[in-house]
Amino acid sequence: MARPRSEEKRSAILAAAAEVIAGQGLGAPTARIAKLAGVAEGTLFTYFDNKDDLLNALYLDIKAELRDVMMTRYPKQASVRERVQYVWNKFVDWGVAQPQRRRAMAQLSVSERLTEHTRTAGMQSFGDIHELIQTSVASGALRDQPPAFVSAVMSALAETTMDFIAQEPAHAERYRQAGFEAFWNAIAQH
Repeated sequence: MARPRSEEKRSAILAAAAEVIAGQGLGAPTARIAKLAGVAEGTLFTYFDNKDDLLNALYLDIKAELRDVMMTRYPKQASVRERVQYVWNKFVDWGVAQPQRRRAMAQLSVSERLTEHTRTAGMQSFGDIHELIQTSVASGALRDQPPAFVSAVMSALAETTMDFIAQEPAHAERYRQAGFEAFWNAIAQH
């Protein structure tokens, strides 16, 4: 009889995968991930069918964490600018606090190993933000750009902001605000 799977082991494998991928890239060996997670390599494959399955699960795990961070206490009744700035601040703060998960996500996001289903599921988890963009475009508050483009612009500017905050933590608020202003000026109608 097969042993029941442990959510703790699954979480340990995903955490180890994020750390190893952040440091060694997507080509990192599963043996290294298993060792860091404190499990046998065979155990890793009890939880994930293959490495691609692990990478897809890691992508969704990080996306879910980021969504939860960005949407906790999301101010649905605030102005468009205030809601966009809230999401921006949460994203930047998460990226600064989670540099390994941020680096792993950056690599996973451009990987051909992710399935289209995984990419779609990852985007669907940000439905409230997608709705904010659509209603803001319809009301004239934001420029009419595809949500994927707005997301890509946000990610690029946020990455730059996070890098500067990591280099000069004493100026975190200055960089967070300057990054937001650049983002807002790129997407808002003036």
